Formats: sequence, structure tokens, C-alpha cells
Amino acid sequence: MFLVAAIALFISMALVLVRLYAGPTLYDRVLAVNSFGTLTVLFIAVLGFLNGRPDFLDIALLYALINFVGTIAILKFFRYRALGDVSQMPDTKGRK
Repeated sequence: MFLVAAIALFISMALVLVRLYAGPTLYDRVLAVNSFGTLTVLFIAVLGFLNGRPDFLDIALLYALINFVGTIAILKFFRYRALGDVSQMPDTKGRK
């Protein structure tokens, strides 16, 4: 049963990669990258169970945290064009 789940996750990862390259907007691509990261976490957890290695769950949790922080950083960068303190950025709309 877990082998079938691993194969289904692998197929889902391939479909998300297709969506990543075919996505018409930037946010579709960011969503595809985030979905790929989530599927990777699940795939690592299932592989850890299949191999009898419970320490894979620690790796999966660490990867989930990196995926979350990376997604937030990418979205912040595309909104403000900076990753640092946005309160120090000049006003780009011509207002003072």
C-alpha cells in the first residue's frame, strides 16, 4: 500500500513540474514550487517508512520548514523587490 502511495506521489510530482513550466503567471509557478515541496516532504516520509528509517521524518520536517520559509521569501521578493527591511525603501508611486 505504501509503495502505491510512493508511486502516486512521484506521478503527482511529475504533474506539478509540468504545471511549473506551463504556468501562465508568476503566482501559478510559485504555487507549483510550493506544491512540489509539499509532495517531496510526503515522498521522503513514505520512503522513510518503506525503508524502516524513522529518522527520515526529521529530514522531511526540516525540508517542510525550508519550503515554507522559501515560499514566503519568494513572495516577499516579488512584491517588494527586496528581502530586507521594506520600510526603508523609496516610494515608487511618486508620493511623498
